[in-house]
Amino acid sequence: MSQIADAPPGTGAGGEDPPIAPESPRTRINWTVLIGSAAGILAITVWAIADAAGAEAVIGSLVAWVSTNMGWYYFLIVTLVVVFVLVLALTRVGKTKLGPDHSKPQFSMFTWASMLFAAGIGIDLMFFSVSEPVTQYLAPPQGDGGTVEAARHAMVLTLFHYGITGWALYALMGLALGYFAYRHNLPLSIRSALYPIFGRKVEGPLGHGVDIAALLGTIFGIATSLGIGVVQLNYGLSLMFGLPEDVSVQIGLIAVAVVMATASVLSGVEKGIRRLAELNVLLALALMVFILATGKTSFLLDGIIQNTGDVLSRFPGMTLDTFAYDRPGDWLQGWTLFFWAWWIAWAPFVGLFLARISRGRTIRQFVLGTLLVPFTFIVLFISIFGNSALDIVMNGNAAFGETAMAQPERAFYGLLEQYPAAPLIIGVATFTGLLFYVTSADSGALVMANFTSHLKDAEADGPKWLRVFWALVTGLLTLAMLSVGGVTALQNATIIMGLPLSILLLFIMLGLYRALRVEISLADSYRASLPGIISGRSTGGPSARTWRQRLSRAMSYPGPRQANHFVDTVALPALQEVHDELRAQGADAGLTTDVVEPCGIRHVDLQVELGDERPFKYQIYPVQYDVPSYARGEASTDAKYYRMEVFSLEGSHSYDLAGYSRDQVITDVLDHYETHLEFLHLNRAVPGNTALTEDQAARDNWESDFAHQEDTK
Repeated sequence: MSQIADAPPGTGAGGEDPPIAPESPRTRINWTVLIGSAAGILAITVWAIADAAGAEAVIGSLVAWVSTNMGWYYFLIVTLVVVFVLVLALTRVGKTKLGPDHSKPQFSMFTWASMLFAAGIGIDLMFFSVSEPVTQYLAPPQGDGGTVEAARHAMVLTLFHYGITGWALYALMGLALGYFAYRHNLPLSIRSALYPIFGRKVEGPLGHGVDIAALLGTIFGIATSLGIGVVQLNYGLSLMFGLPEDVSVQIGLIAVAVVMATASVLSGVEKGIRRLAELNVLLALALMVFILATGKTSFLLDGIIQNTGDVLSRFPGMTLDTFAYDRPGDWLQGWTLFFWAWWIAWAPFVGLFLARISRGRTIRQFVLGTLLVPFTFIVLFISIFGNSALDIVMNGNAAFGETAMAQPERAFYGLLEQYPAAPLIIGVATFTGLLFYVTSADSGALVMANFTSHLKDAEADGPKWLRVFWALVTGLLTLAMLSVGGVTALQNATIIMGLPLSILLLFIMLGLYRALRVEISLADSYRASLPGIISGRSTGGPSARTWRQRLSRAMSYPGPRQANHFVDTVALPALQEVHDELRAQGADAGLTTDVVEPCGIRHVDLQVELGDERPFKYQIYPVQYDVPSYARGEASTDAKYYRMEVFSLEGSHSYDLAGYSRDQVITDVLDHYETHLEFLHLNRAVPGNTALTEDQAARDNWESDFAHQEDTK
């Protein structure tokens, strides 16, 4: 069944149309955030290049302080995030959609999972999938290395660092951005998640500061991945073509990546980024299958099962294990603290990107999908490559183990050299790594362009020149940090940048809690209302239809002429009558109507402003469908028909008013109005918390929900 006009303009909580449709807004540059963030990045870059030794010393001192004094805080904050997102997903609020109630996902599950995986994990997965298991096996944080238990725990640590915790951070940020953008039509920006706490203050210096901090954390997180990627790809090219491992080659790699990322990001999410992400995942799968098939298949399959069981059973204890009684030297800051700070730094970037591609999914689908789909792939990838590497070391190849520890960028390639057709597989791996590298760079450039723009709607992106600008700046920062102290300097800078962003996570959780508490009250108010408001059926009384009327309505498929006749003779007079009575009783009610293009059918909107609380909206809107194959003989199955559906601020209620009488429509309006008042009553303890927005001027800048057609149906 095809539905090409399923959502009226402004539908979604707070997304109502103004009485006179304003001129379509255009994307503008947020110069405050752009100049502030660019100045900060430029200052750090110049400082790192001009005084490399001084920069390295300062960064090292700050990291030592954070590791000594704030390690407990990193462990606590990430654990809170895991618990918070799981509670949202597994309780009834998980049914809430990232968008109006009638919205549907834009991308298939495979495409969606490919993009979130490719954006959320860069080339560093290839870097650490071999080097970390070997390192943790030979030099574990506690206990003796080189034992069977050390091997098991090495895999658990690697999966722990790349597992549920990091993806929960992404899920929190993406959920907050997607919920407030698509459910409440606020800008797709970090500051929107703080609206329930600070209100209109987020539009001023507070919001600018939040966006600048998020952008700085984002660009350092991306630069860390790109720095790791440059070093690893440099070795791959050296292995394949004999190129030297030096800064000149790394500059060339950064330049190539910037060019490729620019070409990809200019083509947008639906084309370039989507296709690269899908190809990325397919190539990574091919590499996994090759190693599984040509290696010790039975051992690797056993390892996958055991590693999964080990990480699930040990996760609760590990997530709060701060090594209070036996701190393993610099291990904590070099591994767990670095990974948590890295995931936090990436969270605004990946979260905004996930929100950008997740409109129409429920909170439960979004959270569980974000946690489980990539983690399943990661378990397979790390178990196959990590166990293959451990098997080589455990069987006596000490040189391979030493190389993996001392020169981790060589570990992945060193593993591939142990297999048949090594030159070909190394070439595929290098190309896959380059795609991972480019996907991170182009997604990052797109997101940072959006961070520094006032977008006309949540489906828009920043200007193309701004995307190119951020691609270039990211490359420059990567080069500068590599010149300071290589990958270690990038890791240390990430730990520092992650600290202020972690505070932002606390506010985001509080803002989401306040907003979703209102969603629960709204659901409770509908459950307490008359059955007819859910089903769209009259429940008796003088306006009840006869069974013949009901049957006739069920078998009719009205076209534009019949739909307009219903609006003119039933819908508009009914809402006009309710509007007039509301006005007579002192309510601030408004009634608007306009023609929906291209079908030529009018919609009718009744709205009642309720002070600081969420306004009441009742909209009758034509929704087009294909006439089904089971339609009666005289109806053409090639034609379209229209359902006159009821929409509120939350979206479509998915029932059809066509065939109702004027009195029945009035009854339905009053059912909705009484339900809305019951909703406000349930929130009476905290007056004013049901409306995220404060005035029409703010709402005029939000997205038009109708701009995004659900053409996947």
